[in-house]
Amino acid sequence: MPKITLPDGAQRAFDHPVSGGEIAADISKSLAKKAIAAKVNGEVVDLDLPITEDADVAIVTRDDEDGLELIRHDTAHLLAQAVQALYPDTQVTIGPVIDDGFYYDFARETPFSSEDFAAIEKKMAELVDADLPTVREVWDRDAAIAKFKEIGEDYKAEIISDLPEGEPITVYHHGDWYDLCRGPHLPSTKHIGKAFKLMKVAGAYWRGDHRNAMLQRIYGTSWRNEKELKQHLHRLEEAEKRDHRKLAKVMDLFHMQEEGPGSIFWHPNGWTLFQVLISYMRRRQEQAGYVEINTPDLLDYSLWETSGHAAKFGENMYSTVMPDERKYALKPMNCPGGVQVYNHGLRSYRELPMRVAEFGKVHRYEPSGALHGMMRVRHFTQDDAHIYCTPEQLQSECLKVVDLILDIYKDFGFDDVRIKFSDRPEARIGDDSVWDKSEEALKHALEATGLPYTTNPGEGAFYGPKLEFVLRDAIGRDWQCGTLQVDFNLPERFDASYIAEDGSKQRPVMLHRALFGSLERFTGILIEHYAGSFPLWLAPRQAVVATITSEADDYAYEVVAALKAAGVRVEADVRNEKINYKVREHSNTKVPAIVAVGAREAEEKTVSIRRLGSKQTRSMSLEEAVKELSAEATAPDLR
Repeated sequence: MPKITLPDGAQRAFDHPVSGGEIAADISKSLAKKAIAAKVNGEVVDLDLPITEDADVAIVTRDDEDGLELIRHDTAHLLAQAVQALYPDTQVTIGPVIDDGFYYDFARETPFSSEDFAAIEKKMAELVDADLPTVREVWDRDAAIAKFKEIGEDYKAEIISDLPEGEPITVYHHGDWYDLCRGPHLPSTKHIGKAFKLMKVAGAYWRGDHRNAMLQRIYGTSWRNEKELKQHLHRLEEAEKRDHRKLAKVMDLFHMQEEGPGSIFWHPNGWTLFQVLISYMRRRQEQAGYVEINTPDLLDYSLWETSGHAAKFGENMYSTVMPDERKYALKPMNCPGGVQVYNHGLRSYRELPMRVAEFGKVHRYEPSGALHGMMRVRHFTQDDAHIYCTPEQLQSECLKVVDLILDIYKDFGFDDVRIKFSDRPEARIGDDSVWDKSEEALKHALEATGLPYTTNPGEGAFYGPKLEFVLRDAIGRDWQCGTLQVDFNLPERFDASYIAEDGSKQRPVMLHRALFGSLERFTGILIEHYAGSFPLWLAPRQAVVATITSEADDYAYEVVAALKAAGVRVEADVRNEKINYKVREHSNTKVPAIVAVGAREAEEKTVSIRRLGSKQTRSMSLEEAVKELSAEATAPDLR
């Protein structure tokens, strides 16, 4: 007689094993109609799966995030079913849910192309209309292998063979088509709806190994309704326009090339933008009581063994053995080097909290297929900081970091910031008792802020729990940037200590903190957030003084000098070109202010200013223009 506890705390008792569908019907007819799955003790299960023991149960509908993931999972199966109906010679392999959609990998001799998508989507829609019921079965392992081999599904048979002995082999039928899958799934194909679209086809090695067969991967997107699908497609169109790699060419910011894969070749404009970010962050950190250090890029490998990075990230570290037989590594993180600075000399409790920042260059090997412009690189700069404090100072330091991060993001135009609390991962260092203490301390500090947050189970750093700060950009995309981790483990591993007030030797708590995260990635996010049209204080070239006639050349240089003296990044354009040509060219390269001067302006000591995105020009005195532009050119923290 299972006792069911609902999300609002209400309880219902049943005298027989009960399914989520029955529970939904017992609550209300309307909920029973909307129900697509159940969440039992935190795990999403099929709506008709029997619940035999006392449990916490929530009914999942299409409106829930879990509901959207189910829709996408079923759409992947729908794609595979449609493909095999149209192209019976195709083998299916795997088809997971991914951000904003799904994909399925197929083995087929004839290549797919985007021209096939219309026919596949039509067949998918027909299967939705057919309202094919979903049936779950558990098969005998050997019988399952034999069955899939019999029907020519060798990849599925291989997957089953590699599963651990004793693991249930679950097969889901959608009508007369079936697939090996852990589930859960929607009750029938009609619940998927038709808010889906196939996006692209690409090659993919079986199990990601280049030594294996090349498969064909069809990507798709799937949503709750047509409105969400249209909004997503619009975001993709906007993202295409805002692609930082395209804008970087137009604005002459940086380039990348094969001789330095995953590394940025900064051009003057891009390097100016990068330095604006660093200068801003330096000032904010100095105001917040941080000191700045710099540690070597190349360190003895033993430091990474002590820290645990070698065990966790060894295969992604650049390491080498030199003629002196010592093994070195380019640092993938700044933490071990920072601890060496802290450990250099005896520390007193009077020095704590000690806030130490570093713009450290780090190197991590990423597979070539994962590299993506500035968003995923192998060589980048972290705005790292490590705060060493006493346990009593921990909460106040966490609160200060959270306040600093949120305030900084506002200066860059990010007002919608979400916080995630990530607890212990499976692969970690340190005792559970230490993790209990770390998680309790960080969660207590987070709750003291009064800010809403979500939990991200198992996604903490290998040395401690963390907060992740997720920014929402101008077109609704989320970017995880800043982090804050509480670490009791590395101080122990590196024997960090301080002399307490009573003369005893104590371990400090170590907070790991990044605000932008990767400066290269944050720069890419900014480019796309603003579509290259930066607020004037951020723009690499804040103004261009363009001449209407060559008679105004000398005055143009006078205007440039006045603006430069007021702190504006400005250039002169005295080319023998028409003013409309100059305005169009500098507008395309996203210069915020174009200052036009001709013979009349030179005589009257005035200028005509045209702002990016506006067709209007304003005439004003040179003095007024300098005052206006210099005010906007000043970073928000200096105003």
